[in-house]
Amino acid sequence: MVLCIDVGNTNIVFAGYEDTELKFMSRVRTDTTWTSDQYAATLRDILDLYGFSISDIEGSIIGSVVPVLTTLLRSACKIVLGSDPLILGAGLKTGLNIRLDNPAECGADLVASAVAAKNHYPLPLLVVDLGTASKVTAVDRNGDFLGGSILPGLMTSMNALVSNASLLTDFELSAPARAIGRNTPECLRSGYVLGFASMIDGMCKRFMDELGESATVVATGGLIDLILPSCSTPMQKRDDLVTEGLRLIYAKNR
Repeated sequence: MVLCIDVGNTNIVFAGYEDTELKFMSRVRTDTTWTSDQYAATLRDILDLYGFSISDIEGSIIGSVVPVLTTLLRSACKIVLGSDPLILGAGLKTGLNIRLDNPAECGADLVASAVAAKNHYPLPLLVVDLGTASKVTAVDRNGDFLGGSILPGLMTSMNALVSNASLLTDFELSAPARAIGRNTPECLRSGYVLGFASMIDGMCKRFMDELGESATVVATGGLIDLILPSCSTPMQKRDDLVTEGLRLIYAKNR
């Protein structure tokens, strides 16, 4: 089994793959104050929770957008598994041609999700990832990563608004029955759920206009279940898109 670790700003995702089959996926909150021993203990607990032992893991790979945690998770894997993980970055083969002004700027999550998407869905394609940031990226019909757009994440934006507007209080985040809200919570739900859905629809249309053709849209991220039903753009949902990309990259480099 291959252990794939996606280190994000809000959550760390641990996923285990046996050949091509996802056997487990676990999310823990990102905490930069933890030590490598604490993450090692968490990794042991996750394996035990899903009924696997250390000997079941043949290797591991980390994709991280939090540099300080890359070192800690590398050490945690070494402690638990007895071997160093692969780290997604310069030097690893991905099979992805990154056509950015500076390819080194491309985040590990964007690389991994693009690798997975181009291996499983028709080209050209767009990847919508709704997490701490809302990201839309494009892969053309040749399989080249063109770039994309980075927007504030839904929860990031909501927390900023509520903390800076004294008359707005916390509210239940769910899809509203109508766009025209008749009270403050309804207005907030309309703005955040329908507003973000409209934003994603609008960005997808702009991307396809620039590509000059329609594209497959693949959706992932922790908030996709909240936003996707309100989008008018047809999308293919895949929760493990980033970790599946890590699995494919591990297989290419092992």
